[in-house]
Amino acid sequence: MAHLKTLFKDTVIYGLSSIVGRFLNYLLVPLYTHVISAENGGYGVVTNIYAYVALLLVILTFGMETTFFYFANQKNRNADAVISNCISIIAVLSALFLGAMFTFITPISHILSYDDHPEYILIMSTTTVLDALQAIPFAYLRYKEKATKFAMLKLLFIVLNIGLNLLYYVWLGHTDVLYVFAINLACTTAITFFFLPELLAIRWRADFGLMKEMLSYSWPLLILGIAGILNQAADKIIFPLVYPDRTQGVIELGIYGACVKIALIRAMITQAFRFAYEPIIFRENRNNNSDGTNVMGMKYFLIFTLLAFLCVIAYMPLLKYMIGRDYWDGLRTVPIVMAAEIIMGIYFNLSFWYKTINKTRYGAWFSMAGCAVLFAVNIFFIPRYGYMACAWGGVAGYGTAMILSYIVGQKKHPIDYPLRSMATYTAIALLFFGLMQIVPQHWPTATRLGINTILILAFTAHIIYHDLPVHRLPVIGRYFDPRRR
Repeated sequence: MAHLKTLFKDTVIYGLSSIVGRFLNYLLVPLYTHVISAENGGYGVVTNIYAYVALLLVILTFGMETTFFYFANQKNRNADAVISNCISIIAVLSALFLGAMFTFITPISHILSYDDHPEYILIMSTTTVLDALQAIPFAYLRYKEKATKFAMLKLLFIVLNIGLNLLYYVWLGHTDVLYVFAINLACTTAITFFFLPELLAIRWRADFGLMKEMLSYSWPLLILGIAGILNQAADKIIFPLVYPDRTQGVIELGIYGACVKIALIRAMITQAFRFAYEPIIFRENRNNNSDGTNVMGMKYFLIFTLLAFLCVIAYMPLLKYMIGRDYWDGLRTVPIVMAAEIIMGIYFNLSFWYKTINKTRYGAWFSMAGCAVLFAVNIFFIPRYGYMACAWGGVAGYGTAMILSYIVGQKKHPIDYPLRSMATYTAIALLFFGLMQIVPQHWPTATRLGINTILILAFTAHIIYHDLPVHRLPVIGRYFDPRRR
């Protein structure tokens, strides 16, 4: 139960930084979708370029976050040597990438159909390199259990980003999407300086033997990461390329990209959980106790992500105002994209069986299979069904990887997950989702929200009654302790 308390405490801290940060960042969505109309296509450009950024960030970090936790938590392993090697590998890759981008920017911008705006690509390439270089220092903060500093830096980036966006788009009245990218670069650069205390405290040392071991461990993670991010970003990369009319395709992509922002509210739970969960799993693996923690984590992850899913659906009549009315047609993708995110989170939890036994190549194969399915769905169905194909492609891709990981994992490293309880929660969530959908849309918004709130409270009550030992949680637990009665 001590691990549950640690997981809960760290998830709250990471979650607050993630949820508050994402909420503040989401304030930019109505700004962009009101300043940049859907017919303009500018938000489609933003969505497209950030999809490339997500892919490049995975490539440049080369799986070093997970690699860092794996090696830094090994007994008799020098953590300074591990972090030195991680940062060195990323720095070399980043330098080669940035040099290539500046050298070949003309043909690259032509291939990506940004001949008139190569500066978009150069700015975001530089930003991506800085983000990649920050990955290990952020991981180091998690390793040292400095969750507060981690959270404060994440929030600082968001505050700076929002402040500059408001300055340029509201106060100064600009409408050019160039400032979206330029502001991101400025904020990322500013955050880099806050890592100087940690970086200066490290005893830098090269260990080429260790580096060889780390690269052997990380390259399957790289493939895993590429396939994983393609499951999230490939649709936004492919969409303008396969849609019959590229101009209209960029417009449609902007609508889809704006609505996905609402769906990703649920993804904040996954991110916060991952930040807290990953270090604990590897720490417990050192003591040969990771399987029990994994079982616990899987169940509570599913419970609270289903709750988050229902909350988003319940309050969609309000959340839709986050984006401009021109984008509302894409709201029908939100439940589908959230379902895909839940499946992705389950797959993330399943991934620990091969990460902790140093069999990461399995993850690469699973993710590549899922990515192949996603590509097929997008390429064949986007021309006919538009962004709805993107939403269902995520479900198909993540579902494939999840099923393969579970089947193979139960043979290679069996873990007794509480499937019956998880299935019960899923069934209840689907039932409540269905009830929310059949409430007549012409009823007053307050009435619909009231009904949905009752369903949310019922789901929450089920959680507390059956599976949440509230009296054992930190801080609030003392008020529910039976011994006080």
